[in-house]
Amino acid sequence: MRKFFKITGYIVGAVVIVALSALTYFNMTYPRVEKAPDISIKLTPARVERGSYLVNSVVGCFDCHSKRDWDKFSGPIKQGTEGMGGEKLDEKGAGVPGTLYAPNITPAALGNWTDGQIVRALTCGVDNKGRALYPIMPYAQMNSMSKEDIYSIVAYLRTIKPIQNNVPRGSLNFPMNLIVKTMPIYSFDPPPPPDTNNMVSYGNYLVNAADCAGCHTPMSNGNYVKGMMLAGGVPFQMSGGIARSANITPDSATGIGKWDVERFVSFFKAFASDSSADIRVSPSDYNTPMPMTSFAGMTDHDLSAMYDYLRTIKPVHNEVVNWTPGK
Repeated sequence: MRKFFKITGYIVGAVVIVALSALTYFNMTYPRVEKAPDISIKLTPARVERGSYLVNSVVGCFDCHSKRDWDKFSGPIKQGTEGMGGEKLDEKGAGVPGTLYAPNITPAALGNWTDGQIVRALTCGVDNKGRALYPIMPYAQMNSMSKEDIYSIVAYLRTIKPIQNNVPRGSLNFPMNLIVKTMPIYSFDPPPPPDTNNMVSYGNYLVNAADCAGCHTPMSNGNYVKGMMLAGGVPFQMSGGIARSANITPDSATGIGKWDVERFVSFFKAFASDSSADIRVSPSDYNTPMPMTSFAGMTDHDLSAMYDYLRTIKPVHNEVVNWTPGK
């Protein structure tokens, strides 16, 4: 019997050693990405202006990395908090398997990052210390953006007001804490700049940059549900109930098939005035996470391009109940 326990002990010990060795190798190997490029991005006025437009109105960086006022419709960004981070992202509110916090992306936090490290984080999903970012950060979408647009975003972030705000990193549950290390993209090989006169192609570029699919496409086990691209119905827990994203496919009965371009553009532009950021709602009223006041800053041309592209995708019949009040 003593010999049996001795042999068993050797076997268990060997298994533990192999497991620890495998884990050590995995952690040393992943995430597998290229070294951050050695670049210095010039802060030209044109880049800063373009970056401001992309960050504030298209990509929506501040919608996650700032404080939003949920006492008002669509949760407009609280002035003076742009980029400071700190929003809690967990299973209940954001479907994250664990608890994360949106990091501070002002110069107060990014001051010790190189431009290449910021570009790599935006487009490949790895921070300045080589740690994998959870893909609620849409680096896969930004990996398909042009180099100049990514450089413009970096240039703009370098110029915003620094805000001192030490944000906790948080953690993911097992096994996602390991799986996430396999998700980053190896390199950033940007496509040519988009042709802004090709409305369908440019609209596709903007829909991707805005990560419309991230909110308007149902997911299962971390993947988009087949045949439901942009068909809406994704639930979001709000204080007064559950909001669901709209079907934005060109289905005539349940999507935007009967909308013309003027209606599509005016839907967003209705939130362009200062007063639209001050529409107060009670906790029991309908509210939406859709950052209408941010997207209202897009130009008519860009919104029209998005509309033209959405008209070309597959229509999906999916009746969405936009709001279910809480008990």
